[in-house]
Amino acid sequence: MKIKVLGACCKKSTGTFENTKLAVKELGINAEVENIGDIAEIAKYGVMSTPALVIDGKVVSYGRFLSTEDVKKIIEKAM
Repeated sequence: MKIKVLGACCKKSTGTFENTKLAVKELGINAEVENIGDIAEIAKYGVMSTPALVIDGKVVSYGRFLSTEDVKKIIEKAM
């Protein structure tokens, strides 16, 4: 599973990235978690508001901070 957090410029984005790493650890799954801050890369996903969460190439959340529990629910739903 490949997970990307889009947005690296604000507290909400960095917090979502940290919570995503923690959620993956707590779920005990094998997933690559990456933080993308490049505007051009973010635009490729059609996201206009960050932070955004992308799982295996699909945008599953955007425009809001995600807690660890939020991320866990989204990952479980995507599996």
